[in-house]
Amino acid sequence: MNPYAIHAARIAEKIQEAPGIYTFRLLFEDEAVASAFAFAGGQFNMLYVAGVGEIPISIVSDPDRARELDHTIRVVGRVSEVMGNLQEGDTLGIRGPFGHGWPLDEARGRDVLVVTGGLGCAPVAGAIEYIFRRREQYGSVKIMHGVKKPRDLLFRERFDAWRQHPDTEVLLASDVAGRTWHYHIGVVTELFDEVEMEPERSIVMMCGPEVMMRLAAEHMGRRGVPRERMYLSMERNMQCGIGLCGHCQIGPYFACKDGPVMRYDRIAPFLGRDV
Repeated sequence: MNPYAIHAARIAEKIQEAPGIYTFRLLFEDEAVASAFAFAGGQFNMLYVAGVGEIPISIVSDPDRARELDHTIRVVGRVSEVMGNLQEGDTLGIRGPFGHGWPLDEARGRDVLVVTGGLGCAPVAGAIEYIFRRREQYGSVKIMHGVKKPRDLLFRERFDAWRQHPDTEVLLASDVAGRTWHYHIGVVTELFDEVEMEPERSIVMMCGPEVMMRLAAEHMGRRGVPRERMYLSMERNMQCGIGLCGHCQIGPYFACKDGPVMRYDRIAPFLGRDV
């Protein structure tokens, strides 16, 4: 796909996941574009509103179903506020896909540990669906997800469905308790002591607040997981998607072009720094 071209897509479905958080199911209006579009789990698109601007949003749908593109959007700024008011039948522009996705080929035959926090579950959701559609090609799957409050939990139905797969654990944590919360109370990193793992055959995929990912990577390292088998989805101020504007720099790398999924051993020295 031409990284500079913006393609029109219709909102086929709008799902409210939580207050101010929506998942848009988008369909390209041009059949030739729909047929040619392909992406890897973990990549993102630039979503464009005419006369307003564009923002980077992870693709949360299964890469096997590229004709239906799901994007989960949190209303937090000028462009996303306008998007949040769009309805089914309205049109957005799509530019992409961009960046590198999750190491799904490398993960074949290995145990997969997924660690996410907040809305961080969105960038890895498509990769999890990809794995479960090929369940026999992967080892055990352990999914650990943390939120600040029980009401912040997105994709409840997906977590319930993932839990039903063989050799799979889904562990949830909330910083504070709630009357309907039946899972761990505390931060997601406290869940690590509840799971058994074989470090020599494990691969870790993380997404969420940077401090959470850094602490999780340090813990996994102490458990014996090699740094080169830990992958983090990095969030930065990505404005162009092709490494030209420089806003998303992480040390010598650019999140939009070299990431957003990046190997921990390559970016560990730059975590917690502005550039």
